[in-house]
Amino acid sequence: MRGYVLSIWSLIDPIYYYCTRLTYLPRQGAESNIFRVRLTKYKGREIVLSDGTEIKKNDTLVKVHLHNVKLLKEIIHIKNEIKKAKIIYRHVQNSLPGLAEFIQRADRSDEIKGVIGITFLNKGCERLGFEVVDITSHIYKGFKWCTFLPIELISSGNSVRHILQHHSPKYLFMSKGKLLNLYGEKNKRKSCP
Repeated sequence: MRGYVLSIWSLIDPIYYYCTRLTYLPRQGAESNIFRVRLTKYKGREIVLSDGTEIKKNDTLVKVHLHNVKLLKEIIHIKNEIKKAKIIYRHVQNSLPGLAEFIQRADRSDEIKGVIGITFLNKGCERLGFEVVDITSHIYKGFKWCTFLPIELISSGNSVRHILQHHSPKYLFMSKGKLLNLYGEKNKRKSCP
């Protein structure tokens, strides 16, 4: 059943991609980037990140979307949740330099304050440099529940009840400065022997 749903989703995904004005990011070596992105105006409450960056209403951010169909095709038959988490973590880690490059080359790079994402998958995000923030709007949180629930059902096979008890959508933020410091071109050069 999950394979059937994933096949249908694969057909719908290009329409979703077109309607949401997403952009694919550059490949990182042999691996394609797991992010699809777009510039957005932030509409939430004011957030101050750990490096002092203030994210205010109408600030320009890069909104990141995981390429869920691609990820699910890779992990759908894996039973071990830890192994699934490691695969997703590796994909995100390997994709962050491409995100830094996208921001550095963007026409409006000076306006971009940082990166925002919304996910159920927030364990381990701090190790990658993200800051996890609760969604305070109950309406928006409920909407995100509805959009993430099918993804979680397909990927984990857990019951709706289990998902409701153990998962909650959260914002992920990273300032542009932190992203470029951790994953930008200068950092890559420093790490080369």
